[in-house]
Amino acid sequence: MTSPRIAIAGAGIGGLTCARVLQLHGFENVTVFEREASPEARQQGGTIDLHADSGQEAVRAAGLFDEWRALARFEGQEQRKVDHTTAALLEHEPAEGDFRPEIDRGQLRDLLLGSLTPGTVTWGLGIDSAEPGEVRFPDGSTAAFDLVIGADGAWSRVRRALSPARPEYTGVLFVEIRHDHDEQLLALTGQGTMVADGDGLMIWSQRNSGDRIRAYACMRASEDWKPSNADLRDLYADWHPSLTAFLEGELIHRPLYSLPVPHTWEHTSGVTLLGDAAHLQPPLGVGANLAMQDAADLALAIAEHGVHEGVRAYEAVMVPRGVSCAERTNPALLEMVPERPVRV
Repeated sequence: MTSPRIAIAGAGIGGLTCARVLQLHGFENVTVFEREASPEARQQGGTIDLHADSGQEAVRAAGLFDEWRALARFEGQEQRKVDHTTAALLEHEPAEGDFRPEIDRGQLRDLLLGSLTPGTVTWGLGIDSAEPGEVRFPDGSTAAFDLVIGADGAWSRVRRALSPARPEYTGVLFVEIRHDHDEQLLALTGQGTMVADGDGLMIWSQRNSGDRIRAYACMRASEDWKPSNADLRDLYADWHPSLTAFLEGELIHRPLYSLPVPHTWEHTSGVTLLGDAAHLQPPLGVGANLAMQDAADLALAIAEHGVHEGVRAYEAVMVPRGVSCAERTNPALLEMVPERPVRV
């Protein structure tokens, strides 16, 4: 019996996890289409914590648990909260257990890529649009598949085959600043994550591998506002200098988006979604875990029930799970970053 042809849009950790688990279960005709030219085309984001009951289970399903564990930073589970005016430690959660150790997203992606059959990923060729059982590429050419899986993120092209929903701005802006080997900032961050908040503003810093830090200034702001370093100095003028040091450097503006809640669709044979394409929500520690859980669940359901009934069984679990999570994370973001007295 010929193995069904399966197309996966997007070579992020969700799409790659799905491809890996499918291949482990004997599905040979799996192709991942990625519009980026190569694995090195851009940095893959910061550190992510894989939860024992979701992301780690997906890693187990992918047969990569030991390899992941060798890379995971269990010390990264440390959490620190400091006073925004004095930088004094207010709360401290030491790194204990193994529920949510950290790993750099790039390291995890490389691990998944290395586990796939050579040639699984087609680089430099994204899926421009999809219909049940068919994909269209940017040059107008098409190809037929038994199943098209949209793992292509927030601005998914595949999602349009199932839903007219588009991401909406949450009202919260993150401004990312990266630091390498800064001993003062490393000491304040600790081994994991540090937060400070006050007056509707927040600074959030995370230690990545190799003594690198990604820091984020978080605030309510208009969607198109791009603050400069000087703007941030003014906003955080009353904060302790050791904290405002996180705000110096090249700025990357990241307005946060989420899909409307609930985001649901009618089951349609031949196409489905996973991860942010299905349930984009604020980055509060669950997105990567949900994407990997979706990916493993989908692949395992296909292995058990076949392409058509497997997708139906998967969506019956995934869609309400995504809705339930989004119902929590969307309000949590606005609670975490409240309105300031004067909106910019």
